[in-house]
Amino acid sequence: MKSGGGEGLPKRLRLRRRRQYLAVQRSPNRVVTPHFIVYGRTNGRSHTRLGITVSRKVGKAVVRNRVKRLVREAFRRNRGALPTGLDLVLVARAGRPATEQGAVVTELRDAAGRVMSTRRRGRRRR
Repeated sequence: MKSGGGEGLPKRLRLRRRRQYLAVQRSPNRVVTPHFIVYGRTNGRSHTRLGITVSRKVGKAVVRNRVKRLVREAFRRNRGALPTGLDLVLVARAGRPATEQGAVVTELRDAAGRVMSTRRRGRRRR
């Protein structure tokens, strides 16, 4: 059981329902990094929320759980450097598990900034 005063990621900073994930993933704002596909959408709140998806294609349970821990920790420690008012969903890319904290932090910061810039430009025509 967790203690109440820890450094965890509070519920208000997480996407918790399937419909929340789907709403973000349906938005046109998407950025591809070496280890993740990052979807973003404005949420109308004063804080940014995070959702993580890691499929079995990434690796076995130990690898998937490590990727999720690394992403949560990167988000928790770098919240102040990320744009506010976004919902972000990070989808781990198949066969490319992120294993270093530094790489995850760099990709998260870069992707969040790029999602904000694509959001401002609007939808591109194909």
